[in-house]
Amino acid sequence: MKKIAVFGSGSGTNAENIIRHFKLNPKVQIGPLVSNTSKSRFKEIAKTNGIEYLEYSNQDFAEFPEKILADLNSRETEWIILAGFLRKIHPDLIRAFSNKMINIHPSLLPKYGGKGMYGMKVHQAVFENNDSESGITVHFVNENFDEGKIIEQRKVNVSSCQTPDEIRGKVQELEQLVFPEIIESVIL
Repeated sequence: MKKIAVFGSGSGTNAENIIRHFKLNPKVQIGPLVSNTSKSRFKEIAKTNGIEYLEYSNQDFAEFPEKILADLNSRETEWIILAGFLRKIHPDLIRAFSNKMINIHPSLLPKYGGKGMYGMKVHQAVFENNDSESGITVHFVNENFDEGKIIEQRKVNVSSCQTPDEIRGKVQELEQLVFPEIIESVIL
């Protein structure tokens, strides 16, 4: 059985979708859900789904990766999925999960990637540049923001979108449709 930790900082919609996708799959166990903020919905999602929840401070993520790594190792975690996680991952944690840590980014990398490019900032940039398409990139995590080896990209036409929020809606719909399937194709 593959044991997968899901890291996130926000609404948790991708985490919920991943949980739903793998719920009946005997080859995959989701948990723990890990966050860097009590303001995320991860604690609530974990409780609702009977999954362990771990929360670490931003300082823990920046300075004490051995604590996080020890907790993950004690749970025999094999994979980490970043689903809206907004902190830089410490290099020691990245090395420990080399080619076993996956991120989703709401653009067609390398466009609109890197430090500070997340969420609505990405969709605003797509809108301001009048791009006719956007999409998602699922990639392995390395020590540089959004520069890990690309696993898969999917495109969506946004030429009819009148606002950045409409672009966000189309990209999130695409995420919900394909992210769990892409994860499954990599880990199983």
